[in-house]
Amino acid sequence: MVDPLATLRKVCATVRTGEPADAVFGAVPAVVACPATVAEASEVLRAAAGNNMAILPRGTGTKLTWGTPPERCDVIVDTTLLDRVIEHAAGDLVVRVQAGLPMARLASQLASAGQQLALDAPGTVPAGPGQAGNCPAGTAGTVGGVIATGAAGPRRLRYGTPRDLLIGITVVLADGTVASAGGKVVKNVAGYDLGKLFAGSYGTLGLIAEAAFRLHPLPQAAAYVTVTCASAAAAAAAVRAAIESQLMPSAAEIDRPAPGAPVSVCLLLEGTADAITERVTRMRDAVGTGARAGVDPPDWWGLSGAGATALRIAFGPGELQSVLDAVDEAAAAAPQVLSPAIRGSAGAGVLEASLDTGPEPDTLASFVTMLRRRLARPPGWGDVPGASVTVVHAPAAARGAVDVWGPVTTAEVMRAIKDQFDPGHRMSPGRFAGGI
Repeated sequence: MVDPLATLRKVCATVRTGEPADAVFGAVPAVVACPATVAEASEVLRAAAGNNMAILPRGTGTKLTWGTPPERCDVIVDTTLLDRVIEHAAGDLVVRVQAGLPMARLASQLASAGQQLALDAPGTVPAGPGQAGNCPAGTAGTVGGVIATGAAGPRRLRYGTPRDLLIGITVVLADGTVASAGGKVVKNVAGYDLGKLFAGSYGTLGLIAEAAFRLHPLPQAAAYVTVTCASAAAAAAAVRAAIESQLMPSAAEIDRPAPGAPVSVCLLLEGTADAITERVTRMRDAVGTGARAGVDPPDWWGLSGAGATALRIAFGPGELQSVLDAVDEAAAAAPQVLSPAIRGSAGAGVLEASLDTGPEPDTLASFVTMLRRRLARPPGWGDVPGASVTVVHAPAAARGAVDVWGPVTTAEVMRAIKDQFDPGHRMSPGRFAGGI
């Protein structure tokens, strides 16, 4: 019988037995390996492949409750020793880093050069003019974790998500092969854009080892314009007016604590100090009576809901009112009384619905199914997709009662890519949509 600990100790200096604290959805890995170099990570995956061990990559673990439980978890590859800034070409607005680097430390280092990686991943406190954003220790996770989950915060409206800011990536494939694409290329995998494939792949294609990003200067000035709207229709109108105003908000966020409650709409404006005052005035006029401005964000800005259950709703432009109304209808029709709070990037079409308590399994299944049905595009819309509803996290019993990812129209393509990169299906098996 193969001894996983002894096997991996031959190729990695830092290896230990898995402990209950390492469990992923209750599954305790046999081994936790912590490679300190890309070469060492390659040897770990090669040894694991030779012994048919299932691998699950992990940074600080802040997003391990996202997605679905792995079918197997023999080895956790912990990337936290891969934590260096390899190169910061400030003049070119480019940084190359290792995947285990904490986002907070990267933000601090870039700020010293007046620059930023404009992802403000969940857990990050927004940067003020000339300052770095910060986050409580570990809450925003590592670079690799942010890429693997596609995590982005309020400013995705202006700057995009990890896949938009990535210009190069180095990965270790399931058999230990090291492959790179984009900036600082060592070896390409012909025919694939590795950055776009690995962003949001939940560790199912390989281990992210390094990444190169396009940076942006820190803004000279920033201001927040907030308006309280009495209805979903009014909130949708305010968001639409802000985005269509040509005032280029960096973010358009909403917060509604309960169905039927007033909706707070907050717009972030960034830019030069000499222009921000006029832009704020024009934005207040655009979004309507009662709009107020300040240099600090509201308390809820950029924070995920603290509820036991959270859904992510992604939708198309102009659909905000329909989404808010659909949440209300699905909640009202659920077998158990539900009062979902809604928060998120209304301008970019990504919201989170959170519940303070974990609903009964049948209630969650009913709520999610009804919401998906209500937001699906009717026949006749052709290839235009409807909104997607994903269960980000929920109590185990409730999670087991519903398809976490929902319908996946590109499942066949995704499985073909999985087969190409991980033919043995040993990289985070079952973690992604469609059981991939």
